[in-house]
Amino acid sequence: MEGLRAAGMALATVNSALLVVLLTVWLRNYRKFRSTMVLGLVGFSAVLLLENLIAVFFFFRSMSMLYSSDPLVGEIVVGMRLLELLAIAFLTYVTLQ
Repeated sequence: MEGLRAAGMALATVNSALLVVLLTVWLRNYRKFRSTMVLGLVGFSAVLLLENLIAVFFFFRSMSMLYSSDPLVGEIVVGMRLLELLAIAFLTYVTLQ
């Protein structure tokens, strides 16, 4: 159970780091182009970053209580974090190209 918590926290932390990179690039682009599309990307990355930071806090504080009754739930949450990481990694790669 502790391994799932650590994995979930690590994935949410990596997601947050990639989202900071995206937010930085998109903020710079918004200042340059003033496009509403880029502003939408800034908003998207800011909200997703907030969600991941809350997840890190949640994993750190109370995840052991929530998942102690059913390890399958912990595995599903880690799997969802992994899918989110893949999506953010693809988006980061394309943005930096």
